[in-house]
Amino acid sequence: MSPTLLHVFPTFAVGGSQARFAVVANRLGRRFRHVVVAMDGREDCRERLEPGLDIRFAKLDLRPRDTLGNWRRFRAFLAGVRPHRLVTHNWGSIECAMANWPRLTGHVHIEDGFGPEEANGQLPRRVLTRRYVLSRSTVVLPSHTLYALAKDVWRLKPSVLRYVPNGVDCARFGASDIEPYRWEGEGPVVGTVAALRPEKNIVRLLDAFRIVRAQMPCRLLIAGDGPERAHLEAHAAALGLGSDVRFAGHIRETEKIYAALSVLALSSDTEQMPTAVLEAMAAGLPVVSTDVGDVTGMVSAENGPYVTQRDASALAAGLFRLLSDPAAASQIGAANRTKACRDYGEDRMVAAYDALYGGTA
Repeated sequence: MSPTLLHVFPTFAVGGSQARFAVVANRLGRRFRHVVVAMDGREDCRERLEPGLDIRFAKLDLRPRDTLGNWRRFRAFLAGVRPHRLVTHNWGSIECAMANWPRLTGHVHIEDGFGPEEANGQLPRRVLTRRYVLSRSTVVLPSHTLYALAKDVWRLKPSVLRYVPNGVDCARFGASDIEPYRWEGEGPVVGTVAALRPEKNIVRLLDAFRIVRAQMPCRLLIAGDGPERAHLEAHAAALGLGSDVRFAGHIRETEKIYAALSVLALSSDTEQMPTAVLEAMAAGLPVVSTDVGDVTGMVSAENGPYVTQRDASALAAGLFRLLSDPAAASQIGAANRTKACRDYGEDRMVAAYDALYGGTA
């Protein structure tokens, strides 16, 4: 019988960690059985899971600000499932990691980054919690920035840390027969693919786009959905951007979005190893990004000068330079694709998680 993995997500809405899990689960097929808990009840990313997987979603009565009660409820659930591995994701699932003490099963914790409350620094209470709760777990970090933080700030021993960069399907995003997202209009298209949450700071991108559009015809395509959407639409209207900005909502086939773009823009306050940057690189696009997480090291050397400070004017300057020089943009995009396929192939990521899930890494 295949080993059972119990995965706990703060949410299973579509996001980077959820999409990565779907890729890994799909690729590994029935090698593992999966039980998934979405703490907020959202299960939107189920759409990305292939039929035929041995997977079920469980509902738990986990209550806000009831740490002790949640500990008891989850520990009882964990004892009932008796998984081969408990796999928790990010700070939002830390209570479930705590419930594994005293140890009931092997534990893998995957940390992808932080929300807006930790964009500019670590909260001391969370640092101490991570330091003690995760000290005997295997802790997976997808970025060098996070690895250094876990070692130097959380003070976790290197023996429990694993650096596993995210991977990308270069064949999917670089295919020559992709039908681009259709949007008739004037000028090249700048785009972003992101959950519309505060830490993504799409307001900064809208402000930068207004500066660029005042200098040349261009359009902005925003793919993704989330709690900030209404606010962002209102901000775009207040800036007078009109039909030159389109909110496309959630698009599952993101390769169609990249195929329609001239440049990918990332305007976040906090990231670690953003999936959108990897996918854009695999699609042969140049990237203009705020200097967050590992982005400077992810992109090609040619793209390096377009990783900017967290400022709308700096972001606008990078976008304008690339949109004004399509030949240079094309060369940078080609260099990005070469690096993505060489360093961040999906096969390597899947093999790493196979070993982690199986307990051999």
